[in-house]
Amino acid sequence: MPGVFTHQFANESFNGQVNINTGLFIDGQWVDGSGGSTIDVLNPTNGELLAKVSEGTAEDVNLAVAAAQRAFDTTWGHNTPGSVRGILLNKLADKMESQYDALCAVEALDNGLTFQWAKNADVPASIATIRYYGGWADKFHGKTIETDKNKLAYTIHEPIGVVGQIIPWNFPLLMLCWKIGPALATGNAIVMKPSEFTPLSALMMAEMIHQVGFPAGAFNLVVGYGSTVGQTISEHPLIEKVAFTGSTVTGRKIMEAAAKSNLKNVTLELGGKSPNIIFNDADIDQAVNWAAHGVYWNHGQCCCAGSRIFVQSKIYQEFLEKFTKKVKSIKVGDPFGKDTNQGPQVSQLQFDRIMSYIESGKEQGANIHLGGGRVGDKGYYVEPTIFTGTKPEMKIVQEEIFGPVAVVIKFEDEDDVVRQANDTLYGLAAAVFSKDIDRALQTVNKLKAGTVWVNCINVLNHNVPFGGFKQSGIGRELGEYALSNYTNVKAVHVNIGQKMF
Repeated sequence: MPGVFTHQFANESFNGQVNINTGLFIDGQWVDGSGGSTIDVLNPTNGELLAKVSEGTAEDVNLAVAAAQRAFDTTWGHNTPGSVRGILLNKLADKMESQYDALCAVEALDNGLTFQWAKNADVPASIATIRYYGGWADKFHGKTIETDKNKLAYTIHEPIGVVGQIIPWNFPLLMLCWKIGPALATGNAIVMKPSEFTPLSALMMAEMIHQVGFPAGAFNLVVGYGSTVGQTISEHPLIEKVAFTGSTVTGRKIMEAAAKSNLKNVTLELGGKSPNIIFNDADIDQAVNWAAHGVYWNHGQCCCAGSRIFVQSKIYQEFLEKFTKKVKSIKVGDPFGKDTNQGPQVSQLQFDRIMSYIESGKEQGANIHLGGGRVGDKGYYVEPTIFTGTKPEMKIVQEEIFGPVAVVIKFEDEDDVVRQANDTLYGLAAAVFSKDIDRALQTVNKLKAGTVWVNCINVLNHNVPFGGFKQSGIGRELGEYALSNYTNVKAVHVNIGQKMF
């Protein structure tokens, strides 16, 4: 039988115990992986063993797909009205609220984000997402379409069937909710793979989904590695749609596997190297505060991080001085500390990757204006870092670092900055700071990005679509737009008395 991870929290943010099943969740039951092996989940604050969870295999994915198909054919999908799906999603949101602080604590423990940020942002946003899609469950209608008096034509939005979902480690709970909300609202059955680095909140959610009454097989969770579980989901002939959030490199592999198997529908939310453009007439103090949030939110582990900060020449020096002071004030430390702003990076692998980019910046001649080192002697803590004196071709300017590293770049005019901002293979997000709304919106229209913020950055809403241009992805998360990712449109033509000639 699968084990249970028990952890007693006793700190200034949360005092309580959590018990989390550590098996795979397939067909409404907790089971061991077919291979009998486990995955070590490490504490990012010290690198020590936190928990052991069952390792899924290709065979486990096959079992989960079979369970999902049975549910879709019998107790879920077309057999459960949208109104009932909406009730279940709202019950799930209620259940999450009843476990609010425990979810925050598990996210901080497993991922390293601060408890306060989880409490004020990630967890409430996750609950709001589930409620939002609960409201959509019986409202995503087809249309009647006028043709002529001898025909009735209409469309139906049908669930696709069994869908595979692969989520990352940077926002474990929020990304899960972004995925399951629209998929369950539209009646699909899910086989999900969370990140092997951060599976604990997903395991908590699987139990909640079971407790509130979703039919067995409507949601299945298989923890495992990308090369086994992720690959099997991507190429499985009975999975008709796969949704992935993660790196562009992995997104390409998933798209290739999907094309070679059954040409399954694919949505990809991938990487970014987002520009943040600050014009001479911006409110400098507000631009500084937002820019710091834009880069160092979630320790820089954010696909839409505004890590390329372009500052117009007249205010460059003043901005840099104030931005430096702001970044120096960021407190790095215990995720459960009430005044902590930045916890550890998620893993040794990610820590090493960030440090290698910092070394690359040094080697290519950029100036480390601030930071660039490790914090402490254990755990995966990185100093908030600022580079100046960069050149466009440098790796730290072109490639996604996924850590607390910013480059601050001086620019002269609008044409100059738009050219530099668009000089990237990514197109996920961008930001513009200016008191001149005409200038701001004219710049917005020239930027190649799926989301552009004006006088703010990294502000997301569950009812506003999110996704990228170019190599930042295909399709959109959130809002009404995400429902289209999980439905097929069927056109029906009804003859009313027309005879063939």
